[in-house]
Amino acid sequence: LATWAETALPEGLAVLALPTGHRRRLRTTNALERVNKEIKRRTRVATLFPNEASCLRSVTAVIMEISDEWSSGKKYLTMDGAE
Repeated sequence: LATWAETALPEGLAVLALPTGHRRRLRTTNALERVNKEIKRRTRVATLFPNEASCLRSVTAVIMEISDEWSSGKKYLTMDGAE
């Protein structure tokens, strides 16, 4: 247990080196929950996929669209003020 604590604890507390505003955003899973909610909303329309590949294509399209929005939209987390 002591060996594990010596190696894992500093890695787990690395977030404390970031500015306070960043810590608040990093401790939540809001962004991930929003992605899952959007995938569920978009796949509910189809209700039935003929095979796994068609489902994967649909989900991939949703994730690519969200990625484009994140890269071109308002920044969720900026590095202003980071040391």
